[in-house]
Amino acid sequence: MEKAAAKQKINNLVEKLNYYTKKYFDDEQVISDYEYDMQMKELKELEKLYPDLVLENSPTQKVGASIKKGFKKVKHEIPLQSLQDIFDFYDLRAFDVRVQKQAKELDMPTDYVVETKIDGLSAALQYSNGKFVMGATRGNGEVGEDVTHNLNTIRTIPKKLKEDIDITVRGEVFISKEDFEKMNEQAMLDDTNIFANPRNAAAGSLRQLDSKVTEKRPLDIYVFNVQKIEQKEFNSHYEELEYLEYLGFNVNPVRIYCKNIDEAIDAINKIGEMREELKFGIDGAVVKVDNLSLREKLGSTSKTPRWAIAYKYPPEQKETILKDIKCQVGRTGVVTPMAILEPITVAGSRISKTTLHNEDFIKEKDIRIGDTVVVKKAGDVIPEIVEVNKTLRTGNEQEYIMPKYCPVCGAPTVREEGESAIRCMGIECSAKILKNIEHFVSKTGMNIEGLGEVIVEQLTQKGLISNIADIYNLKFEDIASLKKSGTKFAQKLMDSIEKSKRSDLSNLITALGIRHVGVKSAKTLARRYKDIDNLMNEKMEILARQEDVGEVTAKSIYEFFKQEQTIDLIKRLKKAGVNMIEIAENGSDSRFEGMTFVLTGSLEKYSRAEAADIIEKFGGKTSSSVSKKTTYVIAGEDAGSKLTKAQSLGVQVLNEDEFEKMIEENSG
Repeated sequence: MEKAAAKQKINNLVEKLNYYTKKYFDDEQVISDYEYDMQMKELKELEKLYPDLVLENSPTQKVGASIKKGFKKVKHEIPLQSLQDIFDFYDLRAFDVRVQKQAKELDMPTDYVVETKIDGLSAALQYSNGKFVMGATRGNGEVGEDVTHNLNTIRTIPKKLKEDIDITVRGEVFISKEDFEKMNEQAMLDDTNIFANPRNAAAGSLRQLDSKVTEKRPLDIYVFNVQKIEQKEFNSHYEELEYLEYLGFNVNPVRIYCKNIDEAIDAINKIGEMREELKFGIDGAVVKVDNLSLREKLGSTSKTPRWAIAYKYPPEQKETILKDIKCQVGRTGVVTPMAILEPITVAGSRISKTTLHNEDFIKEKDIRIGDTVVVKKAGDVIPEIVEVNKTLRTGNEQEYIMPKYCPVCGAPTVREEGESAIRCMGIECSAKILKNIEHFVSKTGMNIEGLGEVIVEQLTQKGLISNIADIYNLKFEDIASLKKSGTKFAQKLMDSIEKSKRSDLSNLITALGIRHVGVKSAKTLARRYKDIDNLMNEKMEILARQEDVGEVTAKSIYEFFKQEQTIDLIKRLKKAGVNMIEIAENGSDSRFEGMTFVLTGSLEKYSRAEAADIIEKFGGKTSSSVSKKTTYVIAGEDAGSKLTKAQSLGVQVLNEDEFEKMIEENSG
C-alpha cells in the first residue's frame, strides 16, 4: 500500500475505532468484539509499517475509557494495564521466544499460568487492615472511577479478609450466562433495550450513579491479580492466587499451570473446548509468566505488560434448522418474532431460540420457517441469524406473516408509518397489563398515590387485580394483607383510589394510555368534547382536524375506542363511579381563549409546568417556539433566543409580575 493510501486508511480506522471504543465504554456495543479486533489489528500493522503516520489520538496509544460524570476520580497506585491481543499460535510462540531470551540471561524458568479471559469490567479493590475500603474501575488505566458503594452490593466481594493485611487486588466484574439471559428476557418483556453481551450488562450495572440499581443486578467477580501487598512476599503468580483464595476472595476458577509454551497451547485448546460448561462468558485465554522476578525484569510498555498476552478465540458460526417463528408480546405491546431453532452449541452456549427483531429483518434476510440458517455468536454477543442457506431449500419452507391480532389477547395489532415495530392495541392485554396499570395510576393519569410498581405487581401476582377496572373493586383487607401492620397503608390507598374517581376527564384520557396522546393533547380533547362518550363516538376525520391531534393521533384515538376491550373497560369504570366529564370547565372562565403563550428562561414563582397549567386551565395554550401567531412570551431570568425572536417579531413580552398581575386583574 502506498503511503498516501496508508495515511487515509489509518485516519479512517482511527476515527471508526475511537467511535466504537467510546460506545463500548458507554456500555453500548455497535460491532462485535471480533470485528473490532480485526480492525485494530489492521491499524497496528499499518502503524508498524509507517510509524511517522501514527496519530496522537490513535487507540493504540491509549488504554481504557474516560471517567463518567458523577463519579469521583481515583488514581491507581499501580496502573491497571490492558493486554496485547493475538489471534494465532504463531504470535504466541513469538511471545514465548521474547520471554525465553530474557529468562536465559537471568537463568530463570519460563513457566506460565493460563487463565480464562473473563468478559466483564476490570476493577481494583483496596483493603486496609483486612477491611474493604475502596474500589475503582480501570478507567484509562491510570485513573478510574470510585464505585465503592456499587462494589459493596456484590455479595462475593469479602468485606473483611481472614488476615488483617493491606492489599490491593484486581478482578473482573461480570454477569453469568444464565443471569444475562434472564436479564434480556425481562428486558424484552419490558420493551427496554436488551444488552448486547454480558460485558456491557456488567459495565452498565457497575457504573450506575444509584447503587440501588446496581444492587438489583446479578453482578459477580473473580479476582485474578495482586496489584500491591504489604507484609507478604511471593515467588510465583500461582502462589499469589492460592493466597487470595485463602483470604476469602472469589478467584478465577480456571487457572492452569504450564511448564512451557506447548503446555500453554494445550491449555488454551482445553479452555476452548470447555467454554460451553463455564457459567461465565469469556472472550479469550490469558497466558501469564508465573515467575514474579522474571515478570519484573520483563517490565511493561506504556500500555501493556511484556509478561502476559491474550489469545482471542475466532468467532464461530453454525448452521441449524429454523423450526418455527413465535411472537412474544412485551409490556408496552411490542410484538417481537422469535426464531425457534433446532438446538446447537455456538461459542460455548447452547442456543435454541433467538430474536428476529421485527418484520423488516425477516423480509430483508428472506427468512422462512423450515430454512437452514447460519447462526453467529462472536465471543458472547447475543446470537443472531446471519443469513439463510438458500441452496438447501426444498420448496416446503413457509413464508412468515406477522400476526394481525395479538397472540395473547386477540386485539388488533398495528404497524404505524415510520416504525418497524408491530404493537398490540388491547388495553387489557395480560402481557402488558402491568405497564398499563402503572401508567393509569401515575401522577399524570389518575394520580393514585401508594399504588406503585411493587404494589401493583403484588396485587397482580395474588390475583387481586387482572385489569385496570379491578383497582376500583379492591377491598381494604386485600390491601392490608400486602404489608405487616398494613392497616394505615391500606386506608391511605383506599382514600387515594376513592379520590381518583373525581379526577378530570383530561386525567382519564391521559391514564388510558392512548398511543400518541400525551398530557397536553388530552387536555385539549377534554376541553373540546367535555364527555368521554362524545370522544368515543367522534368520527376520525373530525378528530384529525382538532388542535394538537392530526391524522396519526386521530387514527390511534378512533381505533382505540372502537375496540371491545376499551368499550368494556369504560363501562366498568362508569359503574365504579369514575368521573367521565371535564370538571375543570365548570365555573371557569375562558380568559386566555385563543391566546398562545411561550415560556422561556428561569421562572421564580412558578415552574414551567405550573405556569402552563394556569394558562391551559383558562383556555389558552402553550407552545415551544415563537412565531407571529404567539400572543405573549413570558420571560424569566437568562431568557435566550426565544426572547430575542419575540422582540424582533414585535410579540409582547411579560415578566412574572406582569403575568401574575394579568391573572389577578382578570380574576377581579
